[in-house]
Formats: sequence, C-alpha cells, structure tokens
Amino acid sequence: MRISDITVRNIFDSRGEPTIEVGVRCGERTHTAQIPSGKSRGTREASVFTPAEAAASVRFLRELMCVRSFSSIAEIDAFLFSYDGTSTKTAIGGNVALGISIAATRALAEERKKEVWELMREEYFAATKEAAPPLIFSNFINGGAHAHNTLDVQEYLVIARTGTSMRETVEKLISLYRETGDYLKRIRGLKSIPIGDEGGYSLDFEDNFAPLSLLDKLIRERGFGGVWFLGIDAAASHFGGKGSYVFEGKQMDRKALAERYERYASELGSLMSFEDPFGEDDADGFSLMRRALPDRWIVGDDLTTTDAGAIRKYAEGGAINAVIIKPNQIGTVTESCKAIIAARSSGAKVIISHRSGETDDTFIIQLAKASGADGVKIGAPVKERLTKFNELMRLYA
Repeated sequence: MRISDITVRNIFDSRGEPTIEVGVRCGERTHTAQIPSGKSRGTREASVFTPAEAAASVRFLRELMCVRSFSSIAEIDAFLFSYDGTSTKTAIGGNVALGISIAATRALAEERKKEVWELMREEYFAATKEAAPPLIFSNFINGGAHAHNTLDVQEYLVIARTGTSMRETVEKLISLYRETGDYLKRIRGLKSIPIGDEGGYSLDFEDNFAPLSLLDKLIRERGFGGVWFLGIDAAASHFGGKGSYVFEGKQMDRKALAERYERYASELGSLMSFEDPFGEDDADGFSLMRRALPDRWIVGDDLTTTDAGAIRKYAEGGAINAVIIKPNQIGTVTESCKAIIAARSSGAKVIISHRSGETDDTFIIQLAKASGADGVKIGAPVKERLTKFNELMRLYA
C-alpha cells in the first residue's frame, strides 16, 4: 500500500475540545479517522495536539510517509513510532499518530478486500475464536467531570447482555434509556432533563448511591433482573488520590472509600463493575477492592491507560481483573492490540471504550469484534453514539 497524501482538519466538539479528522489517501480513495481528545484524561495518556500542532505534525509526516509503501498495520505503526519514540507521543502527537494509524488501517483493509476487523484479527488475534457478543456498557446518568450536578461518580452504567439478538438488545436498551428519562421527568416534575457529556441524564441526587438504586428498580421492573447489570465509573482521580478522597463532602481514606463501595455492592447484587474506584496513583486501593469484592469487575482505566506493561503489572499484581482499552490513550492500532493481548494473557476482562466528546467514528466496534472483547463501552444510545450501536448490530447480526 502506497500513501499519496495525508491531511488533517479540526472538528470542535460541543464542549470546545479539539477533535481532529485525519485523512490518508491511497490511489483514488481517502480514508479518514476522527480522534476525540477526551475530557477525563489520565496523566500518563498519549499527548493531544492542538489543531495547529496537528497540522504541523502532519506536514512533517506527509513528507516522510508519502514516499514509502507499507504492507501491514505493524509496519505503519513502527514507522510512526520511529519518528517519535516517546511513551506519550509528545513528538508527533498521540491524536495525530492514531488518526494516521486508523485511517491507514482502513486503507490497507480495503486494498486486501477485508473488513477492518478481519485485517486486525488476522494480524494480531489469529488465535481468537468467535466469541459471544460483548456486554454493552451504556451510560445512563452522568456526574463528576461529565456533568454539572452533585454527583461525585462520573458515570452510572447499565450493562446489557445480548439475548436472542444484538438488534433486539440494542432496541431494549434504547427503550430503557428513554423510559429512564421519562421516569425522571415525572418524579421531578420536569419538562426536560439536562444531558451530560456522554449522553447520560444529569440531575442532582441526594447521594452517589441513589442513581444506582433508581436504575436497579427500572431494570427489575422491565424484567431484566439477573440478566442486565449495573456499573460505575467513579473516575476517582477527580475527587482524590494517594489514599485520600473527598466523597459526598466528606474526607475519606482509601479504606473508608472501599467500605462505601462494598456497601453499595452488598445492597445491590446487580452492581457488577467498578471502574477507576480509586485514583490513578492508588493501586493499593484497587487491590483492596479486588480482595473485598472478588466476584465483581474491578476495572483499570486511568490506572492503566491502554499500556501493555501497566496492564500486566496491575492485573498480575492483583489490583484489577478488567481493563478499559481506549486507543487514543496510547496512540496507535498496534499498541492498542498489544494492550488487549496483555490483558488476555494476564487473565483480565477487556472493555473497548469510547471517549467523552465522541464522534460517529466506529473503529472501536471493529476493534471489539477483532479481539473478541468482553465488553464495549459506548455511552448513551443517542446522537453521534448511535452509529456505534448500529455498527454493533451489523457486526453481531
């Protein structure tokens, strides 16, 4: 595959955060990838270049890449890495590198007359057998950095297991999301409800447990009890770290916070998943949770930032048993795939995830299909995220 041009344009999301679209031209076709910057970012993530920085980086890389041919995803990404070499892509920009990596992967897949997921499976997951459809982690209520309300917890997630078909599951999820909104409007006497950054409803609640109790009630009333579950993304780095937290206005050490989460789990058997329950610098807190709740998913995100080495360290060290994979945390398709392989070899569940400020790009669904992911986390089933739900229905028909 020979690249004839690389372009970049800026797209600002609704919060004014930079999202770039990178185009890679091969022959008569230009393949694109849209890369959101994300709002809630760990400190060890790949760098996000501003639009001006991205344009300069693309000018530099265009001169180097448009005189070469590439025969694999790994070869494309190795070339990008050779001109950066930093763990956080500070030389060429993590969002620029990933945009080129994904767009070029799409071009290569078309040249080989394969779907993107087929090309990635062939190159990185050849031993992967066809897996059950992934659990869908869908954001119903927003708090923390993604909303303007009283909630410390950033995301309250409904976790849907596919029943007779993916289409039917998605339709039921959309219906439950709308019913949740109608129920909240009715009990609060509201005509409309504010929406958070990821499409979840954004309201004040009396405490951080109340949204879980409400969602559990609605799930059981719909007959999904024991089949669908709940999860939280605490994003705890936003309310503390290093063993010290401020939760619901109270100072807590990691033990007290862990006990609060344990109480949530004991009161709600449906509460299956705890993402980033402690800060990115508090692996001891994660380990405390793993010991206290061995049957729940303790999920690393800011802790692990899609880094294969960090995933192995914390999964094998007993801090986590599941991990979030966000390609733009690490900066290339290859490194994202290696992070998934590291999780698998360490016995951790894999959840392929979107970002805040998301676009209608569907690459992460292709990645989930290629790798046989255990879950996909794609926000509320509304607006631009509906394209990802549509891709789920297509790939898992």
